[in-house]
Amino acid sequence: MDKRRIGNSDLEIAPLALGGNVFGWTADEAASFAVLDAFVDAGGTMIDTADVYSAWVPGHVGGESETVIGKWLQRSGKRDQVVIATKVGFLAGLAPGTVGPACDASLQRLGIDCIDLYYQHKDDEAVPLADSLGAFEELREHGKIREIGLSQFTAPRVSEAMQVAEQHGFMQPCALQTWYNMVEREKLEGPLGDAAAAHGMGVLPFYSLANGFLTSKYRTPDDLSKSVRGQRNVEYLAGRGMRVLAALDEVAAETGAALATVTLAWTMAQPGITAPIASATSVDQLRELVAALTLDLTPDQIEQLNAASA
Repeated sequence: MDKRRIGNSDLEIAPLALGGNVFGWTADEAASFAVLDAFVDAGGTMIDTADVYSAWVPGHVGGESETVIGKWLQRSGKRDQVVIATKVGFLAGLAPGTVGPACDASLQRLGIDCIDLYYQHKDDEAVPLADSLGAFEELREHGKIREIGLSQFTAPRVSEAMQVAEQHGFMQPCALQTWYNMVEREKLEGPLGDAAAAHGMGVLPFYSLANGFLTSKYRTPDDLSKSVRGQRNVEYLAGRGMRVLAALDEVAAETGAALATVTLAWTMAQPGITAPIASATSVDQLRELVAALTLDLTPDQIEQLNAASA
């Protein structure tokens, strides 16, 4: 399995990133440790989290995922085998006075000296990019982060961020994290994807499985009522959604792979994609995800899925 470089950085990863949003939430510590161990054993290298995970849960304050990952790193001794990505600014913004202490808190929870890839979790237009990127540059100069990423930025703001970094002599962001999957290709393909390519950024998409829709979990309106996430998939049942599932069914039958596996393999094969991000709450779920690391779709199969999802 070949590793992929993230943009113009020196970070190289396997082409699938493990999402940490479920750790300390729908996956308890024991389940999280099992998933993390199985991911690394299967050749996975990047673990993606954020300081806000899982502040949306009653009684949580954020940092729960980082804490679980930190405990796993300490117990497993596998720090040198993984690339750790985390994020800042989703709730508190990106003012320099916020970014520095937030980074220190993440480092403490993770139990590490340096974050490999540190993202601006979402654009904060109230803070000049020179200020937020300057704060990240200071962290880099102090050895607290290695590389910088942008998450949930528009194409114009990606280009502006790169220009500001160049003007001020800051390290330029190497990674873009954004929403992208087979039923929502327009969220990346076009100006945003063009901007990332023009600036040499690696793209790491989230919602790669479209809230579970692309695993075939939701095929009828009745299916939507069986899960708290089901109603998020209403729009997928219309338009291209069922056409995409039909194409996935055909490719899954040809390859013997699960739909989730085929979906991630297709995503990995798209231009500009470094690694899709997907999460699992059990080792059984994880097996379908990491199987994509060794599934080579044929050009005809990729074109069939491209056509169905266009």
